[in-house]
This record gives sequence, structure tokens and C-alpha cells, in this order.
Amino acid sequence: MPDRHVVLRPMLVVACGLLMGAMPAHAQVNGVARRPYLGWSSFSQQTIEPAFLTQANMIRQSDALKASGLQKHGYDHINLDSGWMGGFDGNGRPMPDPATFPDIKAMIDHIHANGQKAGIYWIPGVEEPAVQANDPILGTSYHIDDILAVPHRAGNAFGGPGESPYHYKIDFSRPGAQAYIDSVVALFASWGVDFIKLDGVTPGSYSDDLHIDNRDDVAAWSKAIARSGRPIWLTVSWQVDKDAIDVWRTWSNARRIDDDVECEGRCATLTNWPRIEKRFRDLPGWQDVAGPSQGWNDLDSLDIGDGALDGLSLDEKRSAFTLWSMANAPLYLGGDLTRLDREGKALASNDEVIAVDQSGRPATSLRAGDLPVWVSDLGGGRYYVALFNMNATKAVAELAWNEMGLTGALRVRDLWSHRELGPSFGRYVTVLPGHGAQLLLVQAMPGNVAEAPWASHEAEAATLSGTAAVYDCVACSGGRKVGGLGLGADNAVTFGDIVAPRDGAYLMRIDAMTQGLRSYLFQVNDGPQQTFNAGGGSFELPSGGVVPVCLRKGTNRIRFGNAVSYPPDLDRIAIGGRGDAPLPDARTYEAESATLGGTASAGFGNYFSGLAKVGNLGGGVANAVTFANVDVPTAGVYQLEIDYATKGARVLQMSLNGAMAQDLVLDGSSFDDPVATVLEVRLLKGRNTLRFGNAIGFAPDLDRVVVAPRPVLARLGATSRACPAEPVR
Repeated sequence: MPDRHVVLRPMLVVACGLLMGAMPAHAQVNGVARRPYLGWSSFSQQTIEPAFLTQANMIRQSDALKASGLQKHGYDHINLDSGWMGGFDGNGRPMPDPATFPDIKAMIDHIHANGQKAGIYWIPGVEEPAVQANDPILGTSYHIDDILAVPHRAGNAFGGPGESPYHYKIDFSRPGAQAYIDSVVALFASWGVDFIKLDGVTPGSYSDDLHIDNRDDVAAWSKAIARSGRPIWLTVSWQVDKDAIDVWRTWSNARRIDDDVECEGRCATLTNWPRIEKRFRDLPGWQDVAGPSQGWNDLDSLDIGDGALDGLSLDEKRSAFTLWSMANAPLYLGGDLTRLDREGKALASNDEVIAVDQSGRPATSLRAGDLPVWVSDLGGGRYYVALFNMNATKAVAELAWNEMGLTGALRVRDLWSHRELGPSFGRYVTVLPGHGAQLLLVQAMPGNVAEAPWASHEAEAATLSGTAAVYDCVACSGGRKVGGLGLGADNAVTFGDIVAPRDGAYLMRIDAMTQGLRSYLFQVNDGPQQTFNAGGGSFELPSGGVVPVCLRKGTNRIRFGNAVSYPPDLDRIAIGGRGDAPLPDARTYEAESATLGGTASAGFGNYFSGLAKVGNLGGGVANAVTFANVDVPTAGVYQLEIDYATKGARVLQMSLNGAMAQDLVLDGSSFDDPVATVLEVRLLKGRNTLRFGNAIGFAPDLDRVVVAPRPVLARLGATSRACPAEPVR
């Protein structure tokens, strides 16, 4: 695969050097984070039970963790999140709310007596009450006002505009500034705190420029921890910007790379599948900077133990736990441990899977798309391999061992079922449930397969149209990238010189840049549009995803854009393989790319495939979405996944090939997040037409449909996995 050089923005590197001077060699302050921690956090339960955060409840959670038996599997953190503070002491340091936490040290002593560690939450800067009191800084002749940045400005992502931001920025060039942070950490240490979550940290936390800039705060907190004499873990939060990675990995033990996993009132449960799937999109751009000497990527809480309240199926919970473990992310449960269910406990206590998380070998993305594959190289020919299914339909997942440079596997062990699956030659094939996963331990056969050549194609050298334009990008291949894509059908980049030696399925690596979710809709020659749903933590540092594409012998063209919504910036693509790459059986059709009638309209949707959805459906016969090109290789019964969004029950009327419409009663709790339903339909060979609307009432919003064969038939070869013939031009 082509080399990719990652260089941090000079602006950030230079600025950090000026602010903080020489940095230590690695992030593991006091040696507390050689491996990711396991435990529990209060925040998920706080989002559905506002009065949950009390000393009594924290003690109950500590006792429940001890009684659950999970401690013998490594779960030993009880982390108190936002909401414990009630005021400030005479030195401007945060103090517990006496009504809810009458004796926080006694609470922490109880946690310690249970054999656990205690975590606490705080933020950079100084809050308004302490600023107004202008208290003296402990052990110095300085006061709070002496250490504030002038003019006053926001000290973290929660701060407001102007000179009265409530959260005030500290100027660490001023005498007394470091001493103030030292005094706060010393207070926490005196209570027995073992973990600190520093929240609202920027660049990040939806404030990705430098107008706040908490890099110097993070350094100060790390130095204060070192001076406290207590081994305290430091996590910076939330969704921090990867452009500042040198700061995060130098001065902290872990960084939250994503926003909150909880719905926080935007759905009826703790979390849901779209918020889990988001991590699959954001994580690939971070795994190159994770490990024992660089710190860990934090994916937030695992809400897997509260039954239906979690908002996830059992297969979805298993997939989430698998991704967290392959990432070597901290494993901390959410919800209420006093109601931990049998299925959640079984997932959380699987020692073979926990060993993946604790391996110190964070996995990387081998393949993206609807059937992602993640691989962790353990050395000595041993690998962890995780196969996932992003669709709600059952799917055949296939891994050609040569994608990993292997001839085959002497041993394949399923770590969730604890079963030996025997050797595997050439390709490994399995059937995955909707949103499901399989996690394998693989021992490779002797010998390696030479990697097929890859051909790199720079975006800035391709054909640009509309608003697409070339921008400087220090870390990009060639030092440039293409931005200004999307939000119009003409705003695109087209690679017209993609040469293949023969017809077949090849691998395409897409090196892109984004902060948060974005999506390409790309088209190979005159084939159907395909979706590449991306994520990331930087518009300056490229990260890649590999998907299979069908190419014809000779010259091909591939066009990237997004007529309705936002694609990432594009560095380059690379084409590799021998024309025999595994292809998924399913085909996705985006609603925003279909034919819209009447009031139906397409627009932005953050958690939706293609970063868009179609709304204003129904309330009249004409207000509909028509998919006129649903193509299948053979006639028969197929799985049909419909991804929709609604708050409360609505009827979606579906008509297939002009037949009488069928009423589908669909329910949901949010227009912000898609929900999937799967049914079976009989399709004709070749082109079929699907129409969705509601002649009388309002229909749900529509994200996409996915058409897939029954997996058993596909696995037996009853349907073709070869590249389909291109449409006649």
C-alpha cells in the first residue's frame, strides 16, 4: 500500500512548544496507563435519571460492582462524572455539594475498601463564583484574578462569549497559574482520587480552532498530577482534535475521540446503534497514535447491561464490545450496575475478549464499508481479527487471507463462543447477523503472500468541477488536497485514469480528512452510486478506508462528490489487488439519490448514511420516494432493509413494481437517528422499482434501503458475488 506521511500542523507544534517547553517522552504519567482501565461511569445513567448523582448511589454502584463478580475480570473503576460540585473553598477550589455528597472522602474510602479506584470529573479554567471571590491561591501570594487571561475569555468549550464567559481562561505564563492547578489536584489527591476526566477540552469539544485552546491546561494538569505524588489517570474529553495529538499523548493517558455515546434525551434509551456505528467511522484515523507509549483512544461508555434500556440488541452490544476491545479503548460500563442483566454480565466478563482489549496492540482497519474488518498483529504469526456487519440484514462476510499477506490460517478460534473453528485456506467465510460481529484469534500458516501493487492517484491531479478546489495540506501526499466537494451535483472530483489489467473486484483506499461524520457518494464508470461513510478528527491529517470496487479491463473513471450533503476533503485514492477482492452481497440505495416527488425533499442528516435523508414524505399520493433501479442478479426472495426516522408510530406505504401498496407501521423515538426494519420481498431478475410514501398521513423520514440475498443461498453460491455487468450507455 502507498506510504502515507503524517505530519502535524506546524502552527500547533510550534505553539505547543512555546507554551509548554520540553515535553516528556511519552504519556504514561506515574505508570498508571500501561493498559486501558476497566470500570464504570455514572454519566450514562445521569442522562435518564437526573437525580442519580448522589453519594448514596455511588456507594450502591461500588457495592454492586463488587457483588457482580466483574472485579475479578479487571473492572475496578467507579468514575463520578459531572454534577458533584456545589461551590468553592477559600482558595478557589471546587468542593462537593453538601446536599448530595456530604462526605466525598468517606465515599472514596468506601470505594477503596471495595478494592476499587475512584474517578472524578472537572474542567479547565476557573468558574465565575471563584473569579468573583478572587480567593488567594493556596501556598502563594497570588489571587485568582492574577492568573486569568486578559482580556477575559472562555476557558473551555462550555464558556460563553465576551469578557464574562462564566468559565474563564487561565494564562499559564502568569505566576501562580500552575500553583492553582497544583492545589486543585492536591485536593483531589487528598480525597484519594485515582482518575480525573478533564472535560470541555479544546481544540475539540465542537470548538476546533484555537480561540479557546486548552493545550496548556492539559500540560498543567499533567504536571500537577506528577507533583501530587499520587498515581492518577488523566483522560481529556471530548471529541478532541487530532491535530493536537502531540499534546494529548504527551500530557494525558487517554483522549475521548468522539462525542457522547448517550442519546441524552434525543432518543428513548441510553444509546442506540447509530451512535455505536459513528465510532466505526471516527476510529480509523486515530489508531496509528494509540498504544502503551502513546495513550489510549477513549470511545466512551459501554451501555450493555440494562436490557432494552440500552437501546441496543444483543448482537449490537457484542459488536460494540468487540470494537472497543480491538481499539484497546478503556472498557467502562454505563447504566445502573444494581440492575446488571445476565446477558450484559456475560458480555462484560468474557476474559478472552478482555484479553484483546488488554493486548497493548491496538487494531487497524483492514477494510471499511458495510462489512468492516479490523486486524491486530500480535507478532509471531498471531492475529486478532474482527469482522463486522454494519447493515441490519444478515450478511456473508468474507476475508481473503492474502489481504493480510497470509496464505491461510492454521488455527481460527472464535473468542465470543470459545470455539475452535479449525484451519482455513484461501478465504475465511462466515454469516453475520444484522449489526453483528465475529472476533477471531488466528494463527497464520507459514509463509507470506507478496502484496499486490498499489497505484496512487492524487486528488489535486484529477478533474475538478464546480466548487471543488485545491488547498495546501502539509500532511497530505503531495502537500495538497481537494476540498469544496459536495452540496451540489457538480461539485466533484473525477479520476479518469484508473487502469485495471483485467475485469474484476479491486481494493480502493480512500485517504480523506474530516472532523466528525461526512460521506462520499462515488460512482465507478456508469455504475450505480455507492456510499463511503467516513469520520475522523482532523481536516489536516489524512486517514484511509479500503473498500472493494468493480473495475473493467483498461481505463476506468471514479467520481467523488455528494449532491445533497457534505463529503470529506480528499487527499488521494489508491487502487490495489488482483481483481479477486471479496464483494458484499448487499447493495445500498440512498433515498436522497432516488426520484423525489411532490413535497419530498432531501437534506442533511448527521447520523444518516450519505449524511442525508429525505423528509416531508406522505400527506398526498405524489409525496413519495421512488427507487427505480433496484437491480438483482436472479429472481427470488431478498432481504429488504429500510432505514427510517420517526418520533412515534407512522405508516410507510411501500409499492413493489407497481403492485398495490403495503402498509408498514414503523415506530421510533427520534427524527435525529435512523432505525432499521428488515422484511423479505420477492424481486424480479434485473431491474425492480420500489416506491415509498403515504397517500393520507405523514410517513417517516427515509434514509436508505439495502437489498441483500438470503445469506445461506449466497454462501452456497446460489447468487453471484461477481462484479455485475455495467449498464448499457
